[in-house]
Amino acid sequence: MICLSRCDLRYILSFLRFSTSRQTLMWIPDSFFSRWVNPHISISIFIDRDPTAFAPILNFLRTKELDLRGVNINILRHEAEFYGITPLVRRLLLCEEIERLCCGSVLFHGYLPPPGTLFPQLLLPRILHPLAQQKGGSPKPLPVHCTALCVSRQLVKYYIMFPGAVVDPRKVLIVAGHHNWIVVAYAHFVICYRIKESSGWQQVFSSPYLDWSIERIALNAKVVGGPHGDKDKMVAAASDSNIILWSIQDGGSGNEIGVFSLGVPVDHLFFIGNQLVATSHMGKVGVWNAVTQHWQVQDVVPITSCDTAGSFLLLGCNNGSIYYIDMQKFPLRMKDNDLLVTELYHDPSDDAITALSVYFTPKTSVSGNWIEMAYGTSSGAVRVIVQHPETVGSGPQLFQTFTVHRSPVTKIMLSEKHLVSVCADNNHVRTWTVTRFRGMISTQPGSTPLASFKILSLEETESHGSYSSGNDIGPFGERDDQQVFIQKVIPITNKLFVRLSSTGKRICEVAAVDGTTISCFTVRECEGSSRMGSRPRRYLFTGHGNGSIQMWDLTTAMDTVGGPTEEELLQLLDQCDLSTSRCATPNISPAPSVLQPSRLRESCSRSVSTPPSLTLYVVHVCLSTVSFSCCLYLFL
Repeated sequence: MICLSRCDLRYILSFLRFSTSRQTLMWIPDSFFSRWVNPHISISIFIDRDPTAFAPILNFLRTKELDLRGVNINILRHEAEFYGITPLVRRLLLCEEIERLCCGSVLFHGYLPPPGTLFPQLLLPRILHPLAQQKGGSPKPLPVHCTALCVSRQLVKYYIMFPGAVVDPRKVLIVAGHHNWIVVAYAHFVICYRIKESSGWQQVFSSPYLDWSIERIALNAKVVGGPHGDKDKMVAAASDSNIILWSIQDGGSGNEIGVFSLGVPVDHLFFIGNQLVATSHMGKVGVWNAVTQHWQVQDVVPITSCDTAGSFLLLGCNNGSIYYIDMQKFPLRMKDNDLLVTELYHDPSDDAITALSVYFTPKTSVSGNWIEMAYGTSSGAVRVIVQHPETVGSGPQLFQTFTVHRSPVTKIMLSEKHLVSVCADNNHVRTWTVTRFRGMISTQPGSTPLASFKILSLEETESHGSYSSGNDIGPFGERDDQQVFIQKVIPITNKLFVRLSSTGKRICEVAAVDGTTISCFTVRECEGSSRMGSRPRRYLFTGHGNGSIQMWDLTTAMDTVGGPTEEELLQLLDQCDLSTSRCATPNISPAPSVLQPSRLRESCSRSVSTPPSLTLYVVHVCLSTVSFSCCLYLFL
């Protein structure tokens, strides 16, 4: 008997009743029901479980057959484990194993295993040394047969003794690429891979162990006039204000060029030609030139965004101005040897330039004066400015303004066919079609609205400094081709959604072939074949918690189902605690925006007020039959 007050009755949303025999529940020994159902006494059992998932379980107990149509296997297995229905659990595990493709789908392109030989060599000496110091001794020699299991055991000791070391040294933090090379950043070292048509992906360089944790990386696979010739490759890594630069020869041997300091935390690290560039929102630009072998730090206005276009570095600042530096000339002012920073445009509303994108039209290569630029502001405005040959003397002119965002614009992309902007409101995306005449933007009919959607991407509240670099949503792709967003709904997941940046429609969905957590991702185009007529192919690279790299061929992606459905979104969100999550609007260079997410958006780590649901089973046991009553309560 259950007594409910009038106040309690208004919370009842549904009522279900199940009736079955005692023999149906008792045929599986050591199950939940065999422990509770007694043929000699009458009892009432309250079970706080989902009644919709109980129906297929009861049907299995009756018929010993399993119908999975319209059933979530993971949820059903979880419920079957609770009730102790061992035969059903085994069947569901087999179904999950069959459903999982260990070799991947048609889009799966390749797998780079964790660098197992490097983990013992690089990590264990560093882990064992502080452990030995803590005990007042010296580290023992590393055993030859040391494996990843040995590393795992030592890591457990390491985390217990040093709780502040929260970064798993085996997890891939960032993946970046350039031409046919990729660089993979772990917590304390980087590894470079190169693809060849005959041999596929091969490891060519691994850095020494670094005492500080890597937060930014950059790769230049085509260096012209480097210190060791034109076949050099350069890799840079940054942590806080420190930057280390390596030169990699064609054979794979690497040399450290130097360690530099920006003086303030590095927000973005990238190459423009032979120049390594580092920027900080605190108003610092650092440049290293491959020809002069010189590191230069320049004070500028606090930087809120940046973009690259050819040899130009463009900076959007918090005073509403857009500045540029021509890196090809590497100009220095004669009076003080400072970088020549020139103001290009000033926002009419004096708003901070929070996102920036430059598009060179075909006319640019001819005259050098036809430039189109889109930028977003801290007030949510999106503006397009153009510079025509006839307006060279007066600078760029304001072409269009859109005020559709109510939050700061965090990303913007002006391409051949579309204008895409993203604001800090849960990655709200607005897109427009761009009309062009002979390659140049046209006012007839001008830019017209195309789509509005969100790329929901939650971030851990205490994420590592590399998270925004390794989990940038995009858009990715060449500006004369279709670009894509990569959606990672929750921080700990093995699934990504690839969506068109222009409409938000889903291109494909990828899931880790080994079920491991995807810790970072990027999209690059690689020239896999040197045969005449072959075109570069676009690949999605995913880094994983176990240290592996998985590759997906986006060129052959044919599934056009749309974005994640509401059911898929809710299933993913159920896997994390939303009360300790915040919206992620990451930005990396050379992406359109370098604005720090924490400085742009309001805190999205808000308490979720969605009321939890509670399911109640009332079980009345008689000698011959057992009756189940299921009441679903919602407590507000």
